[in-house]
Amino acid sequence: MSQVEVKRDESFESALRRFKKKIEQEGILREVRDRKHYEKPSERKRKKAKTRK
Repeated sequence: MSQVEVKRDESFESALRRFKKKIEQEGILREVRDRKHYEKPSERKRKKAKTRK
């Protein structure tokens, strides 16, 4: 789980911006979108093969 500590003279907006950037770098949002709906293993393989080409 990602955490961002708010510094002493830091606004909430800048802390939120840092948090969003950290989440994006870790790939958490992409993973959430990918796992939103169940995908059968065969569909995953097809999708992976399609992106390789």
